[in-house]
This record gives sequence, structure tokens and C-alpha cells, in this order.
Amino acid sequence: MKKVIAKIPEIFAPLMTQKYRIKLCYGGRAGGKSYAFADSLLLLGRQKKLLIACLREIQDSIKDSVHKLLSDRISFYGLSDYRVAEDRIDNRLTGTRFIFKGLREQDSQKIKSLEGVDIAWIEEAQTISKKSWEILEPTIRKDGSEIWISMNRLFENDPIWTAVAANPDRRTWIRRVNYCDNPFCPEEMRLLAEKCRRENMEKYRHVWLGAPLAQGAERLIGAAAVRQAFTPKIASTTSPLIVGLDIARFGDDKTVFCFRKGRLVMGFESYAGKSNVEVANIATNIIGEKRPVRLFMDIGGQGAGVYDILKDRGVGEVIRGVYFGEKALQADRYFNRRAEMWDKINRWLTELPLPELPADEDLFDELTAVNKKFDGRGRLQLEDKEDIKKRLGRSPDKADALALTFAEPVYDYGVPRLYGNGKVPVEEMFALAKKSSGGGW
Repeated sequence: MKKVIAKIPEIFAPLMTQKYRIKLCYGGRAGGKSYAFADSLLLLGRQKKLLIACLREIQDSIKDSVHKLLSDRISFYGLSDYRVAEDRIDNRLTGTRFIFKGLREQDSQKIKSLEGVDIAWIEEAQTISKKSWEILEPTIRKDGSEIWISMNRLFENDPIWTAVAANPDRRTWIRRVNYCDNPFCPEEMRLLAEKCRRENMEKYRHVWLGAPLAQGAERLIGAAAVRQAFTPKIASTTSPLIVGLDIARFGDDKTVFCFRKGRLVMGFESYAGKSNVEVANIATNIIGEKRPVRLFMDIGGQGAGVYDILKDRGVGEVIRGVYFGEKALQADRYFNRRAEMWDKINRWLTELPLPELPADEDLFDELTAVNKKFDGRGRLQLEDKEDIKKRLGRSPDKADALALTFAEPVYDYGVPRLYGNGKVPVEEMFALAKKSSGGGW
């Protein structure tokens, strides 16, 4: 047992010696996080009976889990009291059991099998979706239970980082650990880290120091621009109302209406489990009451049926159907309409006067989740929507509804009236100029 203790660096001591609800270690390559977690859990499992769940977002087979790491550490230390089976690891003396699961495969019923867990270890937690975390956290409910998290940060808004580390409470222990903190880091790894530092500092910071990637490199929309748009700045606007309607395609998707007037997004309305007729009824009421100049709607999948109903009701001058996958209006720049509309959001967020969005964390996650790439002709292309759903744990319905408001140009002579923050609308600048002695600027 002393041999096991000697192999756990002092920086990881709180894993075994202190009680916290959540213990999170993050950092770069060769920090020893996984080894320290495995060794600590094996040691604790020899002291008393524990049920330890080793979790990942996706586990297609036991090979994807930390089963092999634990098995190798058992062999390394010669822990003969552990019995390694194909899908679990048991301690013959204390009754401790390690189980291995992928969270993506656990629905709300299956995940209840984790209610009796003493310690849940989430490995590679940067890949955990917001949905998976929201299901898991309240499920680990046994008195004194703990959630251990090991991760190499990917982006600034990794869901589990946002949920746990952005605003930690007193029951959360967080520690950054890098190769330079690991006394057992092989010399070869230190040399590789130094080589990377000399050649590419940005890569070194991400790979070896655990800093999140700059979103501008891969993500279409940066977090800073969205956060800036959440700041209230527009009191009212004379711009015409444009509505974007993203219609649910699958059971867990939502139908979302987005209401935008020029630089101001007024808000969203979301609906679940609505039939085509029910969605058409809501759209009809919106057109009648709010009088939008355009309602752009997704007509892929179920949307075509809603579109036909609305056309029959005589609102064809207001509605416009859009296929996300159809040819872009600027086909030389964009792979399809989806890329074109999303890029218009990206540009809209940084143009002056700065726009305003409702402060909505789900919207933030959706807008900043999309990776960009370029096709063989150099046109902007977005990653597949299914990949985004896997990462978010849901479809980016609000963001798609906002994107639809940029489907086609709409004449807009409106002017936003800004709050008293040092910015003055154009008409007031002219009025001020007329009153001043100089008569101009």
C-alpha cells in the first residue's frame, strides 16, 4: 500500500484526504491526472466497500473506458485483492466494484442504476454534453457521494466547465495540473513540451498547459461577441419585425420562433410536441397580431407541411420557405444557405451599432458551438448538425431560428434608440447639430 501512496503526487492528496462534492482536475498533457485518479480510487477501494462508476460521454465498447488503465495499475502494483472481469473490476476483500458506462447511451431510466454510486469518475469531461451533466449530477445522490472530473479543456464554454468551474461553490475542489507539476513526468515528455513551446506558443498553451482553444480558430462565432450582445443597450427601434421559425424535426427537438427588429432580438418562443396544424395556428396568430414583414421558415422535414397550411390560409406574401441545405444566395462564398445565414449572424454581432440579444445561456451555448471549415472551392461550410447535437446534447433550435431571420435581405430604414451609454442615434446627432452654434460637426 505504501507503494501506491508514493506514486500519487502531493498535489492530488485532497482526492483521498478531503471531502468535497465535486473534485475537478484539469490541465495539459502528461500532468498525470488519469494515473492519480486511478491510483487514488484503487487505494480507496481497498479501504472500504465502494461503488465506483467510471463514466465517459461515449463508450461504444469497454476499450473506450478507463478499464484498461485501472487493470494496468492493478498489475503494476500487484494488487492481488482485485479481480478484473471483462466489464467490471471487483475487490474480493472489501466488496468494492468498478463499473463502466457511457453517458450518451443512458436514458433517464437506465441512469437510475447510478443512484447508489459512492464516487463517479468522469474522464475526458471536456466532451460531456450539457444534457448529460444535467441528468448525471442529481442522479449521484447518495449521502457523502462525490463526483470526480478529469479533463483537458477544449473551448472556453465547455459545458462541464461552465456548469462546475466557472462559479464553484465551497463544496467544489478545483486544481490545475500540468506536466511541470508531475514529479513522474518522463523526461521525453518534458523535451516534447519544450520543443512545442519553441515552435508554437499557442499550441503549447493548449496542449501542454491546458488553456482552452481560441474560438476564432475553429468556431464560427466567438464567445466574446455573444456576451457583448447580452448587454442591454437598445431601448427601442423603428426597424420592421422579422420572424424566424425553426420547426422541430425529431421527438426531442423544439419548434422555435425568433423575433428580430434590426439590431434588436426581441425574444424567442419555444414549443414541444406540436403538430403541423398547431404550429401553423401559432404562426397565423403571430402574423395577425405582430404583423411581421417576413416570416422565414425552415421547410425541410415537417416544415413543408406547415408551409402548405399557411399558404392555403392566404399569408403567402409574408412567409418564405428556406431549405438549410439549398444553394446559397452568394454561392461563390458559401457552401449552402445554412452557412450563409449563420455567417450573417456572425457579421451582425460585430457590426455597429452593436446588437442586443436576450441573455440566454442556452442561446449562448448554441451560437458558440458551431465549427467552421472550407470546401475545395474555399467556400464557408459548417460542421454537420448531428455533430453539434452530440456535443450540445440537443439541437441548436434557437440559434437556427435566429439564423432564419437573415435568410434574405429585408429593407430596413429603422434606427435603434440606445440607452444612455454615451451613444446617440443618428437622428439625434443631426438634431443636436442644428441646435449648436456651429451648425454641424
